[in-house]
Amino acid sequence: MPLRYFYMKTIQDFSFKDKKVLVRVDFNVPLDKNYHVTDDTRIVAAVPTIQKILNDGGSVILMSHLGRPKGGYEEKYSLKHVVSCLSDALQRPVLFASDCIGAPAGQAAKDLKPGEILLLENLRFYKEEEKGDHNFAQKLAGLGDFYVNDAFGTAHRRHASTAVIAEFFKSNKVLGLLMAAEVDNIQKVLHNAERPFTAIIGGAKVSSKINIIKNLADKVDHFIIGGGMVFTFIKAMNGNVGKSLVEDEMIGNAKEILAICKENGVELYLPKDSVCSTEFSENGSIGIYETTAIPNDSMGLDIGPKAIEEYCQVIANSKTIMWNGPMGVFEMAAFQKGTEKVGRAVASATDSGAFSLVGGGDSVAAVNKFNLSDSISYVSTGGGAMLELMEGITLPGVAAIEE
Repeated sequence: MPLRYFYMKTIQDFSFKDKKVLVRVDFNVPLDKNYHVTDDTRIVAAVPTIQKILNDGGSVILMSHLGRPKGGYEEKYSLKHVVSCLSDALQRPVLFASDCIGAPAGQAAKDLKPGEILLLENLRFYKEEEKGDHNFAQKLAGLGDFYVNDAFGTAHRRHASTAVIAEFFKSNKVLGLLMAAEVDNIQKVLHNAERPFTAIIGGAKVSSKINIIKNLADKVDHFIIGGGMVFTFIKAMNGNVGKSLVEDEMIGNAKEILAICKENGVELYLPKDSVCSTEFSENGSIGIYETTAIPNDSMGLDIGPKAIEEYCQVIANSKTIMWNGPMGVFEMAAFQKGTEKVGRAVASATDSGAFSLVGGGDSVAAVNKFNLSDSISYVSTGGGAMLELMEGITLPGVAAIEE
């Protein structure tokens, strides 16, 4: 059981016998053109919480959003498409309500018996959900007598079902097993990391990662930087980056980060070389150049072999590793080697006893693409929520339970 860094009420602290339990889950899963679930990771992640309630003798009413409907019913965003996959994951039937409030939801919830599961229709068919509408939250709350938030992926949003609803449950509100595990593992990295601690930060833009870098600057021993954000740093150091992605308005921030790292004795690694192309595709002229001397007609799209060797060495010597963001455009085969090698280095270090935390959509996609998820200590299901927690921001979905 992971160490808790502040008290969190979870479903382990309660029995749910004869209780109708409203559970906010994150079933925002991808569907193909025939409305079949193509990645059931988030559904499977919710199973332990659901099973615990059922095993106690309670019934479960599941709430979630799916996609970004414009307001009102849209067939492609109906959660009815998730029922079959959820039923398979739970190995039992799942009932479905054609609305999340009103008569269909109310009657289905009223008729629900212990051991049964009900999935409500997409919350975001109502604009009131994202607005955090008090009346909408109250209608949802009326469907059950206990509230569980197990949707880490939306914990950073103060929506009706993720935060406001908790106001209607004085003591009958807790975190689910997935949410508790997410918070525990991130807090472990933030507050009890075994040294050396290496943070691998990638992705396209410095602007999206600046706060996490600043918050970790007094906690880590090493920063490994990859992805498009590299070139804003290189330009800040007066290097030539050719046609590479640069956020000119962030050059001052990049200089500030370099200074903060130097002041804190943190080693910040930028790639010594980069795999470049004359086009943002595999059809251009591809070459490997020193990252500070990229030709004017080329752009960096992956870290090069020297960078891979250095980065993997740093990772191998680390005891705690946090990875958020790819090293390059790994969706293209010609530019995936850096991300793959770094991922395998993280997995190898983990096998040797390091603790590794991976989060963020692209990082998780990379881990899955290279079949490394079983070799990572913890893979977070919530990109935005993980980032905000790593930035030191209080998550509304967690705070609402603790109030």
